[in-house]
Amino acid sequence: MSFDMKKLTSEQPALPVVIVGNGPSAICLSYFLTGHRPYIKNGAVHPNPILQKKLQQIGDCSLLDQDLEYLAEGVEGRSQNPMAVLFDSLVRPDRDFGGTADSVLTWKEDHKDHIQHLVLGKGPPGGSWHSFDGSMTTLSLGEWMELPGLNFRDWIRRKGRNLRNDRATTKDVAQYYQHYVKVMGLKKYFASGTLVTSIKPVDLSSLQRTSLSLHSTEDLSKKLYEIKGVCLSKEAPETPFCVYAENVVLATGTYDSPAHLGVDGEDFPFVYHKISDLESAVEEQRLGPNSDPILVIGAGLTAADAVLLAHHRNVPVLHTFRRGLNDLGLIFNQLPQMMYPEYHKVHQMMREKCCLPCKCYTGYRSLPLHHVKSFSSDKTCVLKSTKEGKKVFRISMAFVLIGSNPNLSFLANSGKHLTVDQEHEVNCKRNPIDTHPFTYESLQEPGLYALGPLAGDSFVRFLQGGALAVTASLIQKRKVQSVR
Repeated sequence: MSFDMKKLTSEQPALPVVIVGNGPSAICLSYFLTGHRPYIKNGAVHPNPILQKKLQQIGDCSLLDQDLEYLAEGVEGRSQNPMAVLFDSLVRPDRDFGGTADSVLTWKEDHKDHIQHLVLGKGPPGGSWHSFDGSMTTLSLGEWMELPGLNFRDWIRRKGRNLRNDRATTKDVAQYYQHYVKVMGLKKYFASGTLVTSIKPVDLSSLQRTSLSLHSTEDLSKKLYEIKGVCLSKEAPETPFCVYAENVVLATGTYDSPAHLGVDGEDFPFVYHKISDLESAVEEQRLGPNSDPILVIGAGLTAADAVLLAHHRNVPVLHTFRRGLNDLGLIFNQLPQMMYPEYHKVHQMMREKCCLPCKCYTGYRSLPLHHVKSFSSDKTCVLKSTKEGKKVFRISMAFVLIGSNPNLSFLANSGKHLTVDQEHEVNCKRNPIDTHPFTYESLQEPGLYALGPLAGDSFVRFLQGGALAVTASLIQKRKVQSVR
């Protein structure tokens, strides 16, 4: 079944699942929902003896038929979510502890076991990966970007390319995800070029007065979700759509809304919040060696990319950030030098050009332990140091690169009621959506799930365990319904 967005109206039957977002979380979940099931390889031995003993009890049954909470107990890894750690441990046994063992999983497809679903996304499959500068390399190893059933390294080699320091470019990753949807037969479930504007729960009893197609055996006390939006594609521009679903999975990622400082003057036209604006300014020669310095705000990898871009084009840079250079929370203090030479270079620049000028790295100046107080219309910026008080700098442009937040404006109150701390906005690092650890279902809204960064899994290698958990939960719900 393929979806014609022109025909997606409230007259259509309710779908079992609608996925909002079409990045790697959504793609992986779609793969599972189409009947692809993980099994333990014959003769596979996991290096964790406790987990190995549990796996031996599975036999020829699918992993989705097991007690996943029991399997995840005691398995350790670099995610706070036990399902993320479990799945990653099965695919990459003991990789974080220097292990080199192969995956213990194999995949089988059962067309009879698929769950009908629809994936909605603004752009092509791959989500925000298509919005990055294609020449940038990923933080994660290339093999950690792959999804089940399609080896990333082999795919890269077939393209006649190699991984640099075992890392891929963002362009390669975006193309891999788009190709994955095609080669795995998932394209018919994806409706790209769609913008979701509203999701709200509705009761079946109230829908009897509408033209929604319902089964005569439907439990009228059951809740559905109404999903409204508009098409952005050329084939159906600005065409509204409305669908109903028994379950909704939020997989929108975290790159929709750049974070703001919240200081005076941040809305002036010379203050930007995306690195793409810096790329455009350099390409259009609005910045150059004779410009006033740009101000880069932030100490993450995006800010580092901006510093490198400007430095390579001889654009003067003032680089300010709140943390100290020896702060263990500074990302550069956590990255191996051999694997991330470009970011080590930025860290070296930050240290050697700290506040005082020197002959190396001409045109760059580092300002640790500073934060922005305000911007003025004459392109001056006031910074405040924790030690030296206020300083005023004249700049050409400012780039606030301090992270981003998900855009959940299509939910009531932008989804605040779904979070761990309902007094604050959704934040993927500090205040994710509050979900059950083994189903990823919202603890506030039954039938609503969250995947990927929204549930605290920021890396592709870990979000796949969440997709497995959602699939297992949906299968269990279907079993319960069939008994009724």
